[in-house]
Amino acid sequence: MSIDKLDLQSPDLVNENFEKLAALFPNCVTESAEGKAIDFDLLKQELSHAVVEGNRERYRLEWPGKREAIVTANLPTTNTLRPVREDSVDFDNTGNLYIEGDNLEVLKILQESYFGKIKMIYIDPPYNTGNDFVYRDNFIVDKETELFESGQIDEYSRRLVANPEASGRYHSDWLSMMYPRLKLARNLLTDDGAILINMDEHEIANLLRMLEEIFGENNDLGTIVWDKRNPKGDARGIAYQHEYIIAFSKNKDIFLNSTELLRPKKNAQAILDKAKSLFSNVEAGKFALEKINNEFSIWINSQKDFAGGERAYNKIDAGGNVYQSVSMAWPNKKKAPEEYFIPLLHPLTGKECPIPSRGWRNPPQTMKKLLDEDKILFGEDETSQPRRKYLLSENMDENLPSLLYHGGSDVDLLEKLGIPFDTPKVTGLCAEHIKSFTKVDDIILDFFSGSATIAHAVMELNAKDGGNRKYIMIQLPEQTDEKSEAYKAGYKNICEIGKERIRRAANKIKEEKRAKAEKDGMFADFEDTQDYGFRVYRLDSSNMQDVYYRPQDYKQETLDMFADNIKPDRSPDDLLVQVMLDWGLPLSYKIEQATINGKQVFKVAQDSLFACFDNGVDEDFVKEIAKEKPLRIVFRDSCFAGDTAKINVQQLLKQLSPETEMKVI
Repeated sequence: MSIDKLDLQSPDLVNENFEKLAALFPNCVTESAEGKAIDFDLLKQELSHAVVEGNRERYRLEWPGKREAIVTANLPTTNTLRPVREDSVDFDNTGNLYIEGDNLEVLKILQESYFGKIKMIYIDPPYNTGNDFVYRDNFIVDKETELFESGQIDEYSRRLVANPEASGRYHSDWLSMMYPRLKLARNLLTDDGAILINMDEHEIANLLRMLEEIFGENNDLGTIVWDKRNPKGDARGIAYQHEYIIAFSKNKDIFLNSTELLRPKKNAQAILDKAKSLFSNVEAGKFALEKINNEFSIWINSQKDFAGGERAYNKIDAGGNVYQSVSMAWPNKKKAPEEYFIPLLHPLTGKECPIPSRGWRNPPQTMKKLLDEDKILFGEDETSQPRRKYLLSENMDENLPSLLYHGGSDVDLLEKLGIPFDTPKVTGLCAEHIKSFTKVDDIILDFFSGSATIAHAVMELNAKDGGNRKYIMIQLPEQTDEKSEAYKAGYKNICEIGKERIRRAANKIKEEKRAKAEKDGMFADFEDTQDYGFRVYRLDSSNMQDVYYRPQDYKQETLDMFADNIKPDRSPDDLLVQVMLDWGLPLSYKIEQATINGKQVFKVAQDSLFACFDNGVDEDFVKEIAKEKPLRIVFRDSCFAGDTAKINVQQLLKQLSPETEMKVI
């Protein structure tokens, strides 16, 4: 039995008074840099019948650390990305990216290369439940700490710290983590782009306010309430069984003009398949159309998971088409124009059918078109008002609803792939939303990628509709718990899990496509052109020595130590990536290597960029390069024998290929 120890100290009267005030005036409790505090201006107002003069009120979201968060988003970085070919799949040809590192730094690095290029951002950030982990950034660091952290190695484990509810900055820390990342992420979206964010009840209100500030209140596309069919068992009040998916666009008008927010009807294909099976009996002369319609109606009503809108498609016409009948009456309260009152003649009796009291829904030219296409349903005689025939095959999609019902997770799926990961996102739901918000050639970004569910979803969706969507995954290599199944399986950090999931999911999708082609008798002509690869990049300090950025910090007599301003452990591959980023070229561009005059030359996107980092660049080499007339070319400064040689090469290049822009590093 445990025994309580004596405090051996006097009571903390300040804390006691704080708790008493907090109980009486909970609205006056706020957060400060030091922790929880009382807003004394607001307390004065609570104790006065008149308006108390004080700071001018504003409608905006405030928290301790907001200014620092804004500064953090705007601070430049000299860090870069280094390619990791050994972890990549089909590095030279793939357009997909997997980036390891602090997503704040990575988002800064991607600003030029991917500014305005991302159609959809889909993230599931830490939920701030008191158990999850968040990123805690140091806004001010001394020189020694900066140098210590520049390798981006030790800070991975150091920056991830728990944010318990007992913390005085529980909400503020989370907001300071999210704000700069969302601010930078917005820059990457296309004008018709959108961001989707999964969130639970802990920060939903703050997240909405923050998104309104960063993206603009007018660009709110709505919030999906996801009923997960599983109330939280440890709830001390209402047991939440739902989460939220918030959608914001960069520009709502442009987004809605280019994107229809639709989703496939869940069971539409199953309904069509059943109807086709039944109708084959009519075609074979076994049963009458009326009999199979009865069977079809019974089958439709027996499907418990069908929605009301799906159950309405309960008839099959003489052509085997599944349809429902709908009213053709004018939908508004006011009467339609006169031309909307032209009567329809019954095809058998030739007499006029009743017209809706406020007129038809469609103008005469549309009504004629519907008649010609046999899409108007008449009764036995002219006494019945005609209705429109809505074909399911022409209405396979529906508006994206605000309510989503889905229980369970992808744990079973990951177990089949041999990937241990707790609480993964649901691949099918993610694929459904990606389909709704993107087109077949768009780029999707997830900078809290976890087990890489979004990459998996993109590959699955491309396999289904033949799309060529690309993904960019960003994930901090957070260490796995030594007691976890992931660690026991050999995964030392989350990035190792994500990369292996992509590899295994890609193989599974390839095998399924081959099996389907064989089953359909199409294997002889089967050609799989889908992109299953991904390039791995890792966040690191700049390839350049410090003297490259701050020559003023070094004396003349010490400059000889830096005859080469590039760090000795950096490869030509490393240099190429930093050059591409500096020039604002996407990291997905195809990279080829060639040997010209005995020197290694990288060719990026054919003639978009040539790069040579070998020594001894001379006029003969430049003459060969100039024949291909690249748009850009870059050399190491040390490639030249001296400044004179460099100037001669530059002048020669201007003469032979005047459109080529030359730079040195």
